[in-house]
Amino acid sequence: MLEGKRQKQVAGLLNKELSDIFQRLGLSMMDGGMVSISSVKITPDLYEARIYLSFFQVKDNFDALKKIEERSWEIKKELTARVRHQLRSMPTLTFYIDDTLEYVDKMEKLFKDIKKGEG
Repeated sequence: MLEGKRQKQVAGLLNKELSDIFQRLGLSMMDGGMVSISSVKITPDLYEARIYLSFFQVKDNFDALKKIEERSWEIKKELTARVRHQLRSMPTLTFYIDDTLEYVDKMEKLFKDIKKGEG
């Protein structure tokens, strides 16, 4: 399903503001690694925002996600204050682990193994 223009605008706005909030609250550096927002997807009714987080060299992704979810009220409070003039209502924030980097690494390793087997 294609994203509408308004969905893309809201997703871009939330992505930018959430990145700033993560920096300010110290959530971008966690457990000796880095946490970044890889993408934000908005449902067509603008009621739910799915925030995909990318973890780099974080010891336990699920533990880091849990820490972020525990502070989600604080994140949402600050986000609401920042975007209150641009949005009528604040979407529900749901955080997910974005494992595309791990998937790419796994695929590259598989292709290297296949190439070694041929040579």
